[in-house]
Amino acid sequence: MSHHQAGTEQYSLRRVRLEMARSKEHVEGAEGYGYDFVAPLDGQGHLSVDGWHVDRGRCFVHRLEKGIVTERGLLVHKAGGEGGGTWAFDYPDVQGVDDEDRGYHFASRSFVPGEYVSFKEHDGVTRTYRIKAVGPA
Repeated sequence: MSHHQAGTEQYSLRRVRLEMARSKEHVEGAEGYGYDFVAPLDGQGHLSVDGWHVDRGRCFVHRLEKGIVTERGLLVHKAGGEGGGTWAFDYPDVQGVDDEDRGYHFASRSFVPGEYVSFKEHDGVTRTYRIKAVGPA
């Protein structure tokens, strides 16, 4: 695993795989529906803002449906919001309209297998995903 340092914080670029968790619409979850993304994570699996500033060009996201990439975008961090910033997946649209999936309390989440994270997706619906895997980027 390659470690980087931004300021006083150490982090590693990690590839994270999220899969749709169980819900009313998907009683067993939905394998193949989710996200595959690269993010700078510290030793506890938290997103590193300093690491993102250094390596943001390498922090991509793929939205998956039935295991197929349907959208490509970037992991972004924007000032403001709870905890001083908001993490989101940003999908620039060819018509100049940005689609965005905003993470819910991403700054305080540990991205480790078996944990859950939620997004307010670009259709306005909040959905929960299970962290299926975290590995080398």
